[in-house]
Amino acid sequence: MIRVLVVADGGRSKSRVRALLNAEPDIDVVGTLAFGGELVVRAAELWPKVIIFDTEYMVSQVLPIAAELRARIPSASVVLLCDPTKRGMLPPRRRAGDLSFLLKDASPGLLASSVRRLAGGERVIHPQLQAAALNTERGLSTRELEVLGLAAEGEPVAEIAHRLYLSGGTVRNYLSAVIMKTGARNRLDAIRIVRKDGWLR
Repeated sequence: MIRVLVVADGGRSKSRVRALLNAEPDIDVVGTLAFGGELVVRAAELWPKVIIFDTEYMVSQVLPIAAELRARIPSASVVLLCDPTKRGMLPPRRRAGDLSFLLKDASPGLLASSVRRLAGGERVIHPQLQAAALNTERGLSTRELEVLGLAAEGEPVAEIAHRLYLSGGTVRNYLSAVIMKTGARNRLDAIRIVRKDGWLR
């Protein structure tokens, strides 16, 4: 059996993904957890083989959590379900590591076969998402969006540095770059601008 964990906004127990995968005889959905908070600790207790992010959070906000999950459960594959119509939900051009990306409205057959491929150690990226990512102009780097995403959640510079394995000075440099690139007055203004442009939730 392939143990699958679904991460959903608010930990929705009746998620579409869970319902689709429960119909597969070789897939066991071991839980549905809420994004953020105690996610990494609780996920480690369930020891899934595949972790599916089905949230409205932007990719740059999911990347730090996904990295923590991969560090805590190295045998697990992580896949993000993305909406190609939302710019902030496209795969990063670089630094995607070994993450996989599927369409949010993937068919039941594609979702199940992708879970099997992920459990076998493959990486899966839907071609439509790849093409959309390549054709989108982005002023901010993925790392800048990651740092800003954590700042938007209220994380102090020291905690952002710890979570992303950066120095405090580097985090401050990223935040300064974001403020400069967006033409914002300060960090809060930059968060507002980037959210308005669809890069952060």
